Amino acid sequence: MSEAANSNPALVGREATVVPGRFGDPLSVEHVLTSRGGYDQHPTHPLFLCLHGWGSNEEEMADVMRLIAPYNDFVALRGPLVLEEAPEGSREAGNYAWFHDCLPIGEDLDYDAYAAAQAVDRWVSEHIAVDRPVVPLGFSQGGAIAVHLLRINPERYRAVISLSGFNAPGQVPGTAPADDRLPDLDIPVFYAYGKRDAVIPKYELFAAAAWLEEHTWLKTKSYRALDHNVSLEEFADLRQWLLDNDITSGVL
Repeated sequence: MSEAANSNPALVGREATVVPGRFGDPLSVEHVLTSRGGYDQHPTHPLFLCLHGWGSNEEEMADVMRLIAPYNDFVALRGPLVLEEAPEGSREAGNYAWFHDCLPIGEDLDYDAYAAAQAVDRWVSEHIAVDRPVVPLGFSQGGAIAVHLLRINPERYRAVISLSGFNAPGQVPGTAPADDRLPDLDIPVFYAYGKRDAVIPKYELFAAAAWLEEHTWLKTKSYRALDHNVSLEEFADLRQWLLDNDITSGVL
């Protein structure tokens, strides 16, 4: 685990049992993968901020991005928590996470979602020009973080995409400080999931959609044959949503 200098002990929870550490331990982003030529080749286009899920890595999110908006710059961030390092000399990227468990619940999720979103938001503030539109795009844990960025600093983000994501409950004071002002901003959000998802409980998927409907300008889709994964049909709907919201033009 990489620790950030600015730690708030009140926002750190109990000991975790899956990944060593405590829920809410401060994190920092150390590894990134960018679109070819870097992430400032097309500065007038929004920058996509790609966030992977449990046991995945930045390479997989880069592959997703190339299917969704190949003409936009992107940066894919690696989760700071190591599940399995890539073997030395291997071309594989290893397996990483943002949270101390695959699917934390309750206060554990509040602590971890806040810590991860803080780390990502800090990386954005340190590396991306303040006037550059940024669109977080996440899968599963990454989707939870993408949404949570709106709950800590909504004015910074142009739109959010959460694929098979879930939401922190917001039970712990201070972990979602922007919730009260978020509904007035009407930030576009695309939230999609599979009806056969066996990882995220259906009530969590439905709760996330209901919360987003109340707090954002939501477009939600579900897919009958899809499990905890992504699909070409989902990508087609997402590409259309990006066009409808003037986030991508489809061409340079």
